[in-house]
Amino acid sequence: MNTPLDIYSIIGFVGTACIIAAYAYLTVKDKPNPFILHGTNLTGAALLTISLLVHTNWPSLVLEGFWAAIALFGLVKALRMRSKAASE
Repeated sequence: MNTPLDIYSIIGFVGTACIIAAYAYLTVKDKPNPFILHGTNLTGAALLTISLLVHTNWPSLVLEGFWAAIALFGLVKALRMRSKAASE
């Protein structure tokens, strides 16, 4: 495989860094902020999706779709928890 390192590859690397950073954050923090965790995961999935739409790898593209869906679910859950806490 001889894929050039173009802007879409760089975007993909930034997305990968976001997902790795989110996992490291989850591992290091005792009480991670869900907005930071899921927001960073969603950003990473979005950036990787941009890269994968140009340099198509279908299994990875499907994985990023699920990764983004889980991150969105986590963000919605965190918003609901914040709203519930504010109303008490």
